[in-house]
Amino acid sequence: MHHSARRSHRGRRRRPSRGATSVTPKPKPSFWQRIVALFKGPGEQSPQPAEKPVPSATTREKISRKPELVEVTSPKLYVGNLSFDATESDLFQLFNGVGQVKNAEIVSHKYTQRSKGFAFVQMTTIEEARRAVQELHDKEFLGRKLVVSGAKTPDMERAA
Repeated sequence: MHHSARRSHRGRRRRPSRGATSVTPKPKPSFWQRIVALFKGPGEQSPQPAEKPVPSATTREKISRKPELVEVTSPKLYVGNLSFDATESDLFQLFNGVGQVKNAEIVSHKYTQRSKGFAFVQMTTIEEARRAVQELHDKEFLGRKLVVSGAKTPDMERAA
């Protein structure tokens, strides 16, 4: 038995014929791109996302969110940008310098019990609360500038 004279082309690369230009093949769409294309229809093409440079840890800037200042309408105050080392007794002493404090409560994570960096302080009167905002807002406390404003009440959130 004699094999045919033809050689097997399995595993060999084809050379482009003379005069033909080599064209780079289009990258095959990913699974999710094909799924999206199904919903978009045949005529619509999704734009290819541009490669975003990944910022390194040294060039990454911290995006700071400016908390909105809420008008003082109750004796309860919001205290933000609080040092994670601050304790409720530290806050109690700080705000007692301005007026009489009913209570100070630092908001902490449910499972780790670590401070979330903000707290609520309740003064005895609205006037004392207003004075506390005037005196303590933007004041440095344990290495951080405090944000002190009126606390949002549940009826304020319904109106917004």
